[in-house]
Amino acid sequence: MPDSPAPLHGNRALVGRTEVVRLLGTEAERAAAGEFRLVELTGDPGAGKTRLLGETAGAALRQGLTVLRGRGTEYENDVPLSLAVDALDDEVESRADQVRAALDPESARLLADVFPALSADRPVPDPAAAPSTGLNRYRVHRAVRLLLEALAAPGGLAVLLDDVHWADEGSVELLSHLARHPPRGPLLLAVTYRTRQAGPRLTAALADAAPGLRTRIEVAPLTLREAGEFLGPSVGARRRRALYEASGGNPLYLEALARSAPATAAPAGGGVENAAPDDDGLLPNAVREALAAELAALPDDVRLAAQAAATLGDEFEPGMVAVAAPTTEAEALAALDELAERDVVRCAPAPGRFRFRHPVVRHLAYASSGAGWRVAAHARVAAALDERDAPTVTRARHIARSARFGDLLSVGVLVEAARATAYQSPATAAQWLRTALDLLPEKPGGTAAGPAPDRLSLLVELARLQGVGGRLVQGRDTALEVLRLLPPDAWAQRAGAARFCAILERLLNRQAEGRALLRSELGRVPPEHAVDAVPLHLQLIGDSLIRADFTGAAEQLDRLTAVLSRPGGAETAGDPPDDWMPLVTLRLGCAYGAGDLDAAHDLAARAERLTADATDAELAPWLESLAFLCWIDAMMGRLPQAARTVERSLAIANATGQSYLSPWILTAQAFTYGRTGRLAEAVDRAEDAVDAARLLGSDECVALALAVKSLMVRWTGDAAAALALADEAIRHADGRREWWARLGVVGRGLALVGLQEVDAGAAQVLAACDEFVTPLLERSCLLVCCEAMADAEAERGRPGAAAGWADRAAAVPGGGTGSGHAVLARAHAEQEGDPAAAARGAVRAAELFEATGERLSAARAWLRAGTAHAGCGEKAAARTELARAAEVFGACGALGLHARTVREQRRLGVRAGRAADRTDGRLSRREAEVAELVRQGFSNQRIAERLFLSPRTVETHVAHVFAKLGVSSRAAVAGKLAGVRGPEG
Repeated sequence: MPDSPAPLHGNRALVGRTEVVRLLGTEAERAAAGEFRLVELTGDPGAGKTRLLGETAGAALRQGLTVLRGRGTEYENDVPLSLAVDALDDEVESRADQVRAALDPESARLLADVFPALSADRPVPDPAAAPSTGLNRYRVHRAVRLLLEALAAPGGLAVLLDDVHWADEGSVELLSHLARHPPRGPLLLAVTYRTRQAGPRLTAALADAAPGLRTRIEVAPLTLREAGEFLGPSVGARRRRALYEASGGNPLYLEALARSAPATAAPAGGGVENAAPDDDGLLPNAVREALAAELAALPDDVRLAAQAAATLGDEFEPGMVAVAAPTTEAEALAALDELAERDVVRCAPAPGRFRFRHPVVRHLAYASSGAGWRVAAHARVAAALDERDAPTVTRARHIARSARFGDLLSVGVLVEAARATAYQSPATAAQWLRTALDLLPEKPGGTAAGPAPDRLSLLVELARLQGVGGRLVQGRDTALEVLRLLPPDAWAQRAGAARFCAILERLLNRQAEGRALLRSELGRVPPEHAVDAVPLHLQLIGDSLIRADFTGAAEQLDRLTAVLSRPGGAETAGDPPDDWMPLVTLRLGCAYGAGDLDAAHDLAARAERLTADATDAELAPWLESLAFLCWIDAMMGRLPQAARTVERSLAIANATGQSYLSPWILTAQAFTYGRTGRLAEAVDRAEDAVDAARLLGSDECVALALAVKSLMVRWTGDAAAALALADEAIRHADGRREWWARLGVVGRGLALVGLQEVDAGAAQVLAACDEFVTPLLERSCLLVCCEAMADAEAERGRPGAAAGWADRAAAVPGGGTGSGHAVLARAHAEQEGDPAAAARGAVRAAELFEATGERLSAARAWLRAGTAHAGCGEKAAARTELARAAEVFGACGALGLHARTVREQRRLGVRAGRAADRTDGRLSRREAEVAELVRQGFSNQRIAERLFLSPRTVETHVAHVFAKLGVSSRAAVAGKLAGVRGPEG
């Protein structure tokens, strides 16, 4: 039913929605009880979604929730996160001190760029800083989630968003994030949208929510009986049926037809099924004609005011109506009086402002004006906004609808608007930039204010925006447009454009097309310009490495080395070939992939030195090579080096607009953290990578990030969650034959092992490793698989099967006595038959792992050493090794392994995991909260975000928890909590 304070014929009852209203009340009650609830109200325009949202507000208020409302609008979907700003900004302003106290500094900084109420907290931007166009907007989404949690305290919050089918891209991405990462606490998020106008991104975003958190309500048409109740007793049965058949039971259509149709005749046109649609395919012909007739019946000056108001926005002020019309403000006010009397417009919540009674009425008012008149009206509004020094994006909205071709001042405003919105919504920024390019002549002459923008530079910027905005196909097409516009002999520029295009083709899972483009461009380059084609060679080598085609990569490396050895080649690289970082890194990848580990270690050391000596500006053009180095260092066990390179790579990616590489780099960081035993941080970084990859729209990046997250979650002890993540990774990999696609299958196999389905898990692991016949997986993953499976087989008393996996580990290049995983796999196999040898092997494996900083693997070796010593009757040594393992498992958050170790300790008579008698310290309420999150494996940073504290405050609370519980590690907190008295009252 329309959101109308005065329904037709005075019938104020909400008709036909009793069950829906009851359900909405239940959802509000569940939210007030502490749950996050997502409610969708969907249907045709005029079905009554807005009115039902009002009923939701009433139910929420009765439950004591604070109600905040926002609304999407048809012609103003170009402001990033506009739904969140519309709904939350006033509340943020009224509770600014509380909000600032609840947010960590980074979240506060990010939100200051979104919410005007917090803009005073925004640091002065550096004019020299490069425009930020990246995938880091997922951090903004997390900051908004924290903001919602803060606003929901203490009494609960209901955020009601109307017409989200018109939401901007940033708002849709935010909804997707909230659906996948629901805020904690009493919070109801209700949205309305038109079923047929909801784009695939919006429907996918809402579908991401867990089924138990989401309620979808289809707002159905009224029945004939309900339509009669809606129309009232003054409408006779014959006319009532005619109106009902023409409207299809839609309340808005019923109202429009009843307003216009004479009482003695049926409405014009047939029923809904046979009606001719309007331009949007939404309104039946008869309804459109009825609403158009309502507008046509207005006096000329009043209709002109309605058309002028429709150009302005969802809400408008009389002064700007006068500008758009154009007329005097007094005449505009008089026209608005009549429009309000006829219920075309209504007073908006903000004083002195108005809005149309329904978005459909605004749409028809806008469409009823002449196209030329609209251009002039938008131009008048843009000029007035310029005089008022309005925000660039507000001006750009009208400039985009009125600027003339060749107007370089308008082009400048649109480019500025694009750069202002690039961080929060690169897809929106890309629309501004595309419009600017459409207005830019091929050969602009510039203005007195300065030279005209360079078309090619703007196209390159547009391609990057489209890429990081998740519009990979559009970005690829724009990069191809750059190639078409470049002169045939612009070899260096063409190589750079082709390389970027190939990167986007890879992200689109179109690797073959990317290779074909690179080879085509390479074939066009004459010998005397071969050095200009170096980026093409580098991309082809990287592509071969990702596909585990080490022979092809080596051959391409030889060709590149020959090019760089020619006169002028070293100058192009900036270094002799043997000391040029990208070339050294790719040689390292070839050596490692081919199993030449001695050469790989020498090259890794050289790459480390060259990277340390280079500036960020020197590394920026070759960031993809640096991302390779992150991964190879981590795989080789060079974990400190990998951690440093990852941090630097991410900083360069963000500073230079190359954040389309961020998912790869973030996943490498998660992989590195996992190998060092920082499991909570590893899971966090993997989740960062998943979020960034989803925003990018790359199945390859999503699959890789999910696979690594699955492996990290498995170590925390949640094998069921690890299995679900691995299955999702496999779906995104979609059968690709590349190493990253195999990693999801590894995750699935090891998760099945964790669920005690060892045979099924073994089959999956063997498949992931290609039965160890020319496997695509790199050697460290192969060794991890072998060792994990040897452990699983040993634990279920199958030493022969364990020995088989140990043999496979020994056959992997580098899988000899210098490999911790190979040595530990053999120790697992020897556990039953020769426990003394198993103990020696496990101790040796622990030493190897400790040397590379792999704490978690070292602890697993100590666990095996402990059980082996126990098998030899060496109980003292067993207790020592098991105690070391338990300490590390607890500190790392490896709860499953910790529990397994505790069971082994108890077999030896150790009272492990029990509260000591001396732990009589009383935890404060806040300390109890912190302790519980420590028990769950959260890092201090994540605890700070959850509890709205600074990290330093959390460190203090953790120290107090340790002191009061009489423990010295995070691991021991879990075992002590059961014996601690409740918090202070």
